[in-house]
Order: sequence, then structure tokens, then C-alpha cells
Amino acid sequence: MITYRKAKLADAEDILNLINVYAEKGLMLPRTRNTLYEGIREFIVAQDDGVTIGTGSLHVLWGDLCEIRALAVREDFLGKGIGGTLVELLYEEAKDLGCPKVFALTYQVDFFKHMGFRLVDKENLPHKVWKECINCVKFPNCDENAMVMPVL
Repeated sequence: MITYRKAKLADAEDILNLINVYAEKGLMLPRTRNTLYEGIREFIVAQDDGVTIGTGSLHVLWGDLCEIRALAVREDFLGKGIGGTLVELLYEEAKDLGCPKVFALTYQVDFFKHMGFRLVDKENLPHKVWKECINCVKFPNCDENAMVMPVL
């Protein structure tokens, strides 16, 4: 049975490994152990019999904007609704926080469209979004798509 919960410190290595599988393929940005531990409270995990099979995080950028980050599902569990459930849980967390808008920078446009997000021009996002981009290996040539959804 698949369960979902807030991440704990003990989940950090599993989360890091899951993210970096996709990062090595150029499908996600890599995370360092340090940044993962610093932001562990932002993460949720999906588990199957205690084994981490999915993760995602919600990062608050400002009083009106949250970002869904580091969304990853183990490849042998793709297509089972786990990613969608993770997004729904992160969306509900944004709603509970009173954040009126969530966005994601992604290569998975169809998935996020299916979840209710719409494509926007990256330049329309606040400059605060880009403060972490300076350290990205793809900076300044970001090829991710910006997608936004209002929180109702």
C-alpha cells in the first residue's frame, strides 16, 4: 500500500538518490546533501511498504508565491498516479499556508497541464524566483518551462 507523509531526516538519503537518478539524465536539477538537509521540512515522500518511491517539495518564495520542486517518482512506479498525488498534496499545503499561486519549472509540460497548470513566460515570474538559478549548471540558458496554477 502506498502512503504519503512529511519527510523526516532519516528520508534524506533516499530522497537525494531519487532526485539524482533524474538529475544524472538531465531531467532535473541535482541537489546536494547540504541543501536537502536544510530544506527537509519542505519535502513529502511517497512510500510503498516503507520504501521511498516518490518525493516532492513546496518552497515558499514570497507571500503570494510557492514553488513545487524536486518532484520525482521511481521509474518502476511511473504511471500509477503517485506524481499526481504528490502534486495534489503539495497544492493542499500551499492552500493551507494561504499561498494564492503555485508554480513549477519543469520539462514535464503535459503532466503539469493535466494537473491544471498553465504555461507562462518565465520572464513574468518575479525576480526572486531566479536567485537560486545563478548556481545552476544551465544558467543563464534555462530550458525549463514555467507553469503556474492559482490556489483556490
